[in-house]
Amino acid sequence: MTATLTHVNQSARRIGRTLALVLPVVLVLSGTLAVTRVNWSGGSQSVLTASAENASAPAKSHAPQETLRDRLLLELQEENPGTVLTHLQQEVDERPSLAKHCASIARALGRAAVRQYGPSRAQSYARPVCDTAFATGVAQQV
Repeated sequence: MTATLTHVNQSARRIGRTLALVLPVVLVLSGTLAVTRVNWSGGSQSVLTASAENASAPAKSHAPQETLRDRLLLELQEENPGTVLTHLQQEVDERPSLAKHCASIARALGRAAVRQYGPSRAQSYARPVCDTAFATGVAQQV
């Protein structure tokens, strides 16, 4: 009988210790969730609902130079760097506002060309588009 009582006492202690460790965590988490549900802004919608509406809003569009860079980097996967550099030069000629971004775009193309073709072959496509920014991008990857 004493052995059974000792076993029951040990089990009760184990359960008590487990509750002592788990209960504060549960209380903190439930308190955190309760605080996020409180409407602190004073409006009629809950904070979680307002956040969900903002998340479904369309993303802001990229700047023209970012869009051009991304498009040319995708094109580089299908075309050789010489063709892509020609397209970069044409875009800058058509839209002079992109001229100040030409060097950074050409450097990005140079770095990508090294990853795709290796340094020697990528360097063979270098030309004076945006000064020598493509060659600089290739050199940075070597």
